Amino acid sequence: MVDELAQAEAAVAACVGAATWAMSESDLVAVIDASHRLQQRLAAVQLAAVRDLDGRGTAVAQGASSTAVWLRERLRLTVPAARRLVDLAAALDAGASGVRGALAYGSITVEQARVIADTVATVSASAGVEAADKAVGVLVDWAGQFDPTLLRKLGGRILEHVAPEVADAAARAGLEAEARRTARDRHVTISEQADGRLRLAGNLDTEAAAVLRAVIDPLSGPAGPDDTRTPGQRRHDALADVCRLALRTGELPEHGGDPAQVVVTTAYDTLLKDLDAGALDTGLALTSEAVRRLACDASILPAVLGGAGQVLDMGRQRRLITGPLRRALVLRDHGCAFPGCDRPPRWCDAHHIRHWADGGPTSLTNALLLCGHHHRHIHHSDWTVRLGGDGHPEFVPPAWLDPDQLPRRNHYHHRT
Repeated sequence: MVDELAQAEAAVAACVGAATWAMSESDLVAVIDASHRLQQRLAAVQLAAVRDLDGRGTAVAQGASSTAVWLRERLRLTVPAARRLVDLAAALDAGASGVRGALAYGSITVEQARVIADTVATVSASAGVEAADKAVGVLVDWAGQFDPTLLRKLGGRILEHVAPEVADAAARAGLEAEARRTARDRHVTISEQADGRLRLAGNLDTEAAAVLRAVIDPLSGPAGPDDTRTPGQRRHDALADVCRLALRTGELPEHGGDPAQVVVTTAYDTLLKDLDAGALDTGLALTSEAVRRLACDASILPAVLGGAGQVLDMGRQRRLITGPLRRALVLRDHGCAFPGCDRPPRWCDAHHIRHWADGGPTSLTNALLLCGHHHRHIHHSDWTVRLGGDGHPEFVPPAWLDPDQLPRRNHYHHRT
């Protein structure tokens, strides 16, 4: 088999540099179909090898704690991905020969094979081997029409087709099995990238997914007619808003003996002259503009350093807009003050109209509430904000947006 795989690898390598741009449309479609089918057939070969290697105890003999850990190191996979590989190899070996054959033939995908194997295992436990064999045939046929997500949903009712007499009891068993699988596979991975950003990936169980959607979805809609963010950007900002709210509660566990907080370190000249940059206490760099914006936020601890690095000011947590002053802002603004925004007070930062680094006072006449999106918008756009004659915030749009630059106000909160 090793020689055959080497020949197959050489054949694939010969295709890598092919001039796909010169191919006809029908040939391109054929290439996509063939390469996809080849991926599944190779997966069947790999799963068979994983199954036998696991059965021999090779990974443990080589010093790994499990086959999944060995695969993680060998193939540079995540532990959940390696574990799913081992589990699927075992499931295909446990009696779902029809699934193995379909995958080896390339007529189903690896994800479909995983769904079918899970479903067949449930059917076998609920209705016996004969019903499970029937289920394999039905599910493989359905796999030719439906993606893994829909196939799993349909699989939840497979017993109505192959063993209707036990369908109700099996449905309950299936829900319990699915709950166990989601609990087993739940994880969140946070990967730090070279530029300081984080990449999030993971699987949430049903309960956590429901909680996340309940929190994120209401915050993921456009924040007004000016909101040009993509849906993905809005979900990102919603998650950041949730984290800011959690910081404001003051109820997070202590970390290293201190309350959970964000510390931003910057030079005093940076704040005054808008030069250079700042840094979080984690070591990640921030632009000076980001430092100035974060300095408005009630959930950070600003540490201002002199030229020699000495601490000029170590602000207290929530040193700026708290207590009675924040309550007064809530009574006046009722939420984000930007025109058309419906974000409530608990999702808002307190923003200094004249920045405190420029000598702006911490007072009701120099502050307003802004949601995370519009707080960033004010710091990075040509909009200006002031208090009108009645003491309420009003926003002056840039000339390119409104040549007359007529002041605008948020009427949403006062309507509601």
